[in-house]
Amino acid sequence: MDKTWDAIEYIPAKTIVTKTKSSEWFGTDYNMNIYKGCCHGCIYCDSRSECYRIEDFDRVRAKENALSIIRDDLRRKVKKGVIGTGAMSDPYNPFEGKLCLTRHALELISAFEFGAAIATKSPLITRDIDILSEIKEHSPVLCKMTITTADDEMAAKLEPGVAVSSKRLEALVDLRKSGIFAGILLMPVLPFLEDNEENILNIVRQAAQCSVNFIYPAFGVTLRQNQRDYYYGKLNELFPGDNLIGQYRKRYGETYECRSPRAKQLYAVFVHECEKYGILYKMKDIIHAYKKGYGEGQMNLFDMI
Repeated sequence: MDKTWDAIEYIPAKTIVTKTKSSEWFGTDYNMNIYKGCCHGCIYCDSRSECYRIEDFDRVRAKENALSIIRDDLRRKVKKGVIGTGAMSDPYNPFEGKLCLTRHALELISAFEFGAAIATKSPLITRDIDILSEIKEHSPVLCKMTITTADDEMAAKLEPGVAVSSKRLEALVDLRKSGIFAGILLMPVLPFLEDNEENILNIVRQAAQCSVNFIYPAFGVTLRQNQRDYYYGKLNELFPGDNLIGQYRKRYGETYECRSPRAKQLYAVFVHECEKYGILYKMKDIIHAYKKGYGEGQMNLFDMI
């Protein structure tokens, strides 16, 4: 890939803003993916799985005429709501710094008075605090920063193409200082690598120093199809001699959900620490909190539009 981030391939698309099957995941009503593929290089990424049919996953492509399509999609929506982005491809990849497709999409979201829920690993999100603040004036805004380890050295191994954890925490500070509802996606927590009390406690305590609103965890990782093979290959490359692959195969076999053997213990420690610092960690509480103040009246109005 061109490391100057000057060149990107464009691919055709008919629609970009689509209805979600359920609003249970952070209260989102719609999904939006402007880019396809991701260059963060995270060794555990579930989006590599064959079921998503993304060829050459590490190569980022942008959807052709994305902004025109998004504008038309929003015009056609009968019901207002929160638009989520970042589920399949990080909206703040290195190309975004120049292309500003995510930024301009947020401008459209604001103009049509929808809300936004963004998942990313990139501090570039702070560039768009002005637009997020504008959206927040009329609709809910939620920013989720994925952090799986408090150790920058470990983060650089597991997520080599993105800023280390400390830089992501700094971005959270900027978001919170601007009054944006923001927190951490603590997932995945990789068995035998990140699933220890020290890591979990460090993340929660650092998060508290950043005044985050929430941390939502998953103590384990999902593995399937070619994604599992890719993950095992990277474990062998990055941690030779640790027999991590053997531990995974012995405990999980071909299981999709690889729950940490310490999950119950870690969750108890996590909850205690979050409650000590007043950090939300239950999905229903997070959704209620970031939508609070927009009122039942406003949501009913959305239903009538």
